Amino acid sequence: MKVLHVITGLAAGGAERQLLDLVSHHTLRSEVAVLTNPGVMAGAIRDSGVPVHHLGMTGNRDLRVLPRLARLMRAGRYDVVHTHLYRAGLYGRLAARMAGVTAIVATEHSIGEERIEGRRITWPVRMLARGGERLGHATIAVSMATARRLLAWGVPRSRIEVIPNGIDSRVYAFDPTLRKVTRSRLEIRPGTVVVGGVGRLDHGKRFDVAIRAVADVPDVVLLLVGDGPARLDLLALARRLNVAHRVLFAGESAQVPALLSAMDLFVAPSPEETFGLAVVEALAAGLPVLYNACPALEELPPGAAPGARRVACDPDAIGDAIRALIAGGLTRHPCPAAVAHYDIRHHVARVEGLYQRILEQAAKAGTAGPTLEEYQ
Repeated sequence: MKVLHVITGLAAGGAERQLLDLVSHHTLRSEVAVLTNPGVMAGAIRDSGVPVHHLGMTGNRDLRVLPRLARLMRAGRYDVVHTHLYRAGLYGRLAARMAGVTAIVATEHSIGEERIEGRRITWPVRMLARGGERLGHATIAVSMATARRLLAWGVPRSRIEVIPNGIDSRVYAFDPTLRKVTRSRLEIRPGTVVVGGVGRLDHGKRFDVAIRAVADVPDVVLLLVGDGPARLDLLALARRLNVAHRVLFAGESAQVPALLSAMDLFVAPSPEETFGLAVVEALAAGLPVLYNACPALEELPPGAAPGARRVACDPDAIGDAIRALIAGGLTRHPCPAAVAHYDIRHHVARVEGLYQRILEQAAKAGTAGPTLEEYQ
């Protein structure tokens, strides 16, 4: 079996890191096609031995990518095309139909109640996403919360496969040597408490709340890992609050495990999440975690993540929680049951099982699935 993963870009976001983990643990042959900016994760994927094809898409309406992508699919003779993120879901599934690919799967990583990948869910956005979904054979929801949102959009239950994200906990395990090296590189003084956040810097992640919270906790440093359209606004906020010297922007990084080792506690103030991958990674690193929304934890039995605490998306609430943790003595926690539940090997086995079922169904039917003419 040969699989082509199609993704919009390869900046260091949650979906991109999840794709790296997936292709690194595949038991089958896989390649990656990236529509636009290859980003820092492209190198990490290549380092894992997986080829990366850059399609050179210049914007949302650059239709020239369709024939290029279809040609790549035909030449590669892929059995499965698996798309990730909104733009790749539209163009990737359409190109796969054009190329006659037998099995077409998509993962829905970032659908919220009001936004999808940072963009507002307007009627055109919703209709395009719904139309693209109909071109595939199955859509993977990374949580039950995601599945409920897809159902509300009118996606049939029979086309939704709930497969939670997975991580390799060994990669994120706390490393005291990495902690020392990383803090030195970031010029963080010994003994300084570092509050961390990881994610795309868009307004929906509400890292502004984390900055306001840290502003009221003396001597604490906030380390934000990621980049995005809200970066300049966040930097301006830190300057207005006179804490720019205590807010570090690490930018996009493929070295998230090292940066987690440099932190002392983790905050995830976003009120809307599809899964909450960064929270699970922080728990794997042994960090105490303050979060507002995390389906990955909310869909598990109570007590699965004793190091995590849910708090309001409010600067005072988060600031009070940070002070309480510091007063109680910050310590690393053992890797909790929640992390083991989301082991990457379980994720890969279920994804590959889905591929196999679709291919078997197509073989029994004697077809590669509905053509574009039948779809229309």
